[in-house]
Amino acid sequence: MTSLPLPPEIATQLAALSPTQLAWLSGYCWAQSQGVAQTVAFSENFSADAAPARRITILSASQTGNARRVASDLLIKLETSGLDVRLIGAADFKSKNLPEEDILLLVTSTQGEGEPPEEAVPLYKFLFGKKAPDLSKLSFAVLGLGDTSYPNFCQAGKDFDNQLSKLGAKRLAERVDCDLDYDTQANAWIEQISTTISELCRQNTANNAPQSSTSQTHSPPAQLYTKEQPFTASLSVRQKITARTAEKDVEHIEIDLSGSGIRYKAGDALGIWPVNNSTLVDEILSLHQLNGSETVKLPSGSETDIRNALTHHADITQNTPALVTQYALLSNDEVLKQTVENAEALDVYLAATPPVGVFSDHPNPLDAETLFNLFRPQTPRLYSIASCQEEVGEEVHLTVGVVRFEHHGHSYTGAASGFLGNTLAEGDTVRVFVEPNPHFRLPENGGTPIIMIGAGTGVAPFRAFMQQREANGDTGKNWLIFGNQKFTDDFLYQSEWLQYRKNGLLSRADLAWSRQGSEKVYVQHKLATAAEEIWSWLQEGAHIYVCGDASRMARDVENTLLDIIATQGNMDQDDAEEYLNNLREEKRYQRDVY
Repeated sequence: MTSLPLPPEIATQLAALSPTQLAWLSGYCWAQSQGVAQTVAFSENFSADAAPARRITILSASQTGNARRVASDLLIKLETSGLDVRLIGAADFKSKNLPEEDILLLVTSTQGEGEPPEEAVPLYKFLFGKKAPDLSKLSFAVLGLGDTSYPNFCQAGKDFDNQLSKLGAKRLAERVDCDLDYDTQANAWIEQISTTISELCRQNTANNAPQSSTSQTHSPPAQLYTKEQPFTASLSVRQKITARTAEKDVEHIEIDLSGSGIRYKAGDALGIWPVNNSTLVDEILSLHQLNGSETVKLPSGSETDIRNALTHHADITQNTPALVTQYALLSNDEVLKQTVENAEALDVYLAATPPVGVFSDHPNPLDAETLFNLFRPQTPRLYSIASCQEEVGEEVHLTVGVVRFEHHGHSYTGAASGFLGNTLAEGDTVRVFVEPNPHFRLPENGGTPIIMIGAGTGVAPFRAFMQQREANGDTGKNWLIFGNQKFTDDFLYQSEWLQYRKNGLLSRADLAWSRQGSEKVYVQHKLATAAEEIWSWLQEGAHIYVCGDASRMARDVENTLLDIIATQGNMDQDDAEEYLNNLREEKRYQRDVY
C-alpha cells in the first residue's frame, strides 16, 4: 500500500478535523485541483437563485473554546451552502454596528452565576443599556452552551435571545440550550439554521446579481493537538507550594511536551483529560454489585467494560440534578423523590453529596448499562498556564488547587485536580491540549504598565506574564495585587515574587490575607486603599487583569473599580460603567475568571 504523499504534521492535523470540516476541505482541495483561482468566490455564471443578498454574521462568545468550535462548524456548513458569511469573536465585534447587520447567529456559553462569557460582556451591556438600538431589521438565532449541574443553566443565551427579541429582532429559530454533551443538539441546530437561511436567501435574492462569499474569521490559529485529539504528555514535576499547615493544598505542576511541537502564549489555558481515581471506581462498582467486566456501550457506539468506562469516559465526581432525579425514579426512593421535588433542598443536597454518596445513602444496585448512563460524559478541565514558553521551552506549568471533600468519613478529590495533584506520579502520562485565550493577553507595547489582580491559584497566569515580560525585556511597570488565606501558608511562588521585586521587574506588590489576623482582608480592600494610584496608572494607559473566582472575587473587584473610577474621575455611576466598558473594549480590562 502506498503511503499518503503528506508530511506527518499535516496527516496529524487532518486526523483532528470533524466530519464537517473534512467535507469542506475536500471541496476546497477539489477546487484547487481544477484550477479555481479563488475558492471563496463563486463563478460569474453561478445561478442568481443561490446568490445570497443578505450578510450573515456568526458571533462566537466562548469561555472555554466550546462555543468557538460550534461556531466554526456552523461557518463551514454555511460556506458549503454558498452563503455570504463571516465568523467573528464577540470581543472583536463592534456593538454599535449591530443595527446594520442582516442576520446574526450567536453561539454563546455561560459563566459564573449566569453571566455572559468575558468577550461578550460589552455586547451584553450594550443590548441591556440605555442606548440599546432598534433591531427591527435584524434576524437572529441563538445557541446556548451550559452545564445543568449549575444554577442559571444557559442563562447568557436566554438573556441574549430575549433581549434581541425585545429590541425588535426577528427570531429565525427557537433558541437551543445545550448541556456539556452538546454535539448532537448543536449539529441538529446547525442543520436547521443552514436550511432556514438558505431558503431565506433564495427568497430574497431571486433578482439580485451573484455575490462572492467573503467569509472572514477572527479566531486563533488551528492547534496541532485539540480537545478531540490531545497530546500524550508526561508529568515531570509535582511540588506542593502551600505549607503543611495550610488549609488548602496547592501543587505546582510541570508537564513535559517534548516532541509535540505545541506552542502556547502567556494567558492561554491547558486542557487536561482526567483519569478517574481507581479507588472511587471500585467503590461505585461495589455499591452496584458489579465486578467491572460487564459490557457497556459508549456514546461513540463502541463497547467496553464498565470499569474502563467509569475510569475514562464518565464524570463520576460531580453530582447533577439529572443524576439524582433519574436515580430517585430508578430506585423508587421516597426520600430522594421528596428532595428532587424541592429545588432548594436539591441544591443543598447536590452541594454536599457526590454521586458515590447518593448510591451509598440510598442503596439500589443497577445494571452496568443503566449505571453508566446516569453519568455525564467525561470532559476536560482547563487550567490557566503558569509559564512562558520562552522561559521553560518544551514544558508547561500549572498551579493546581486540589479539591478535597468528605462524605460520611470517606475522603474524595476533584476529578482533574486529584488526578494531577494526588494520583499522578512523575513520569506518568497525561493527555493535554492548549486552549488559546486571545482575550487575556499582555499589551503589544512592552512599555505599557499592567495591574494584575488575583486570589489563590488566580496568580497562575501572572507568573506567566512576568516570565514573558522579563524574556521580552519589556520596560512597562508591573503591579501585583494578590490575596490568599495566610502569608505564612499560602503565599504562592513567594520566592519568585520577591526576586522580581528585588530586581525591579515587579514595581509594586499589595498582599491581602483573609485569615492572618482578626480582620479579613481581600484583594478588593487593597484595591480601594490604593484608589488614587490605580487611577493614576489608568491615566498612564495601564491594562488591568483579573484572574480567579467569578462569583465573588471578580465581582467585588469590578464593583471596587467602578467606585474608584467614579470617585477619582468625578463621574456618576452610569459614566463610570461606560468608562470601564470602554476599557474592556480597548482590551485594557481583561478577566480570566471561572
